[in-house]
Amino acid sequence: MNTAEIREEIIDILSDIAPDEDLSDVKDDVAFREQLELDSMDFLDIVMELRKRHRIQIPEEDYGELASMQSTVTYLEPLMKDLERA
Repeated sequence: MNTAEIREEIIDILSDIAPDEDLSDVKDDVAFREQLELDSMDFLDIVMELRKRHRIQIPEEDYGELASMQSTVTYLEPLMKDLERA
């Protein structure tokens, strides 16, 4: 997956977790929690969805890497580079 595909996948996951949120204007460099009404359980749901959809294991000590769209894409790029879109 390339950067744009990873970003799309994150938006798709966020739309499942927070269906009432407007995700059309998610800023890359602003923390998800500052832009969206996500709590810690929603954040764990993102991690679980990545595991379920792509078998990506994210260690708990790396959860902070998923704070914003840019940091999430940067973190996931090497892990997802060889994956095909489902």
